[in-house]
Amino acid sequence: MSTTSLEHSNATAGASPRTMAAVVCHGPEDYRLEQLAVPEPGPGEMLMKVEAVGVCASDLKCYHGAAKFWGDANRPAWAQKGVTPGHELVGTIVQSDQAAEDIHGAGIGDRVVCEQIVPCGECRYCQRGEYWMCGPHDMFGFRNYNGAMAQYMIVPSKARVHKVSQELPPAHAAYAEPLSCSLHGVERANIKFDDVVVVAGCGPIGLGMIAGAKAKGPLKVVALDMVEDKLELAKKCGADEVINIGKEDAVQRIKDMTEGYGADVYIESTGHPSAVGQGLNLLRKLGTYVEYSVFGSDVSVDWSIISDDKELDVLGAHLGPHCWPAAIKMIESGILPMDEICTDQFGLEQFQEALDMVSDTSGASIKVSILPN
Repeated sequence: MSTTSLEHSNATAGASPRTMAAVVCHGPEDYRLEQLAVPEPGPGEMLMKVEAVGVCASDLKCYHGAAKFWGDANRPAWAQKGVTPGHELVGTIVQSDQAAEDIHGAGIGDRVVCEQIVPCGECRYCQRGEYWMCGPHDMFGFRNYNGAMAQYMIVPSKARVHKVSQELPPAHAAYAEPLSCSLHGVERANIKFDDVVVVAGCGPIGLGMIAGAKAKGPLKVVALDMVEDKLELAKKCGADEVINIGKEDAVQRIKDMTEGYGADVYIESTGHPSAVGQGLNLLRKLGTYVEYSVFGSDVSVDWSIISDDKELDVLGAHLGPHCWPAAIKMIESGILPMDEICTDQFGLEQFQEALDMVSDTSGASIKVSILPN
């Protein structure tokens, strides 16, 4: 891309040709909007003009200083100071070289989303094709690579890039990241046609899991939450039945609908400790538990339920490997109520309001996004 075109892009975004606005993490609860130089892509890299970045529950937990990110007596810090947050992103490539276009299959003018992780390609996991478990585990917005709470960001040569339709609203396109995570959680569950599948939580991840589970054709998909509006939205995403756990005993309701046995599959997406024991108790013997959430602190459970009582299959799920094309196709198809999922958008200068809205779990918001340009 010519320098003239890049300057025009900056001018359109309200920044000078050489500077941009970006949020910078200086530690827990110390995120600041700053003016930085527009980064210059190196060989094999691309410069993206950011259109939207979703605010994830993991962003929030990092912001509030959870040990998962900043360490404690049992683990070292993983997140880094000085990094721009934001990993649910979409944008348009405005500067590139031929090497980058050959690597990514995308170039100037293409609208793309990037997977959260930037795998090294060299560790044992990467060499085995298990890139989402990369040893160094560098991720946009947390460590070593600046994220998308900025007007521009670098797409490194090792990033995993996918093209997305120009017709989608920016916040809808950025939903490809949480939806790919949802679909991976569903894939881990190995759902069968006669299964009763329970999804805990009707936030952005849970709603995607409901849609993904429904697409697998099980006997029944049941959604759990405490907010009636979210449960109504769950129905639009494919839930056959919903349970307000603030008003009903979910364990008893599930047993009542399964002749006393319990659910076949439970997928946890709330990140709340109480949802773990709930899932173990409402599953049948030989059932499957899938855990996707990032927890703010350690969670204790009765492991005898998992072993001696029920012999459960307990599976973790991380990121959205190999699910991005399916997630993009689902969003582009129009089958999801995207306007109702992507409820709130803020400008970059309102990043704190966006974080605070995600913190307020009692509100009606679902997917909160920031539109930097």
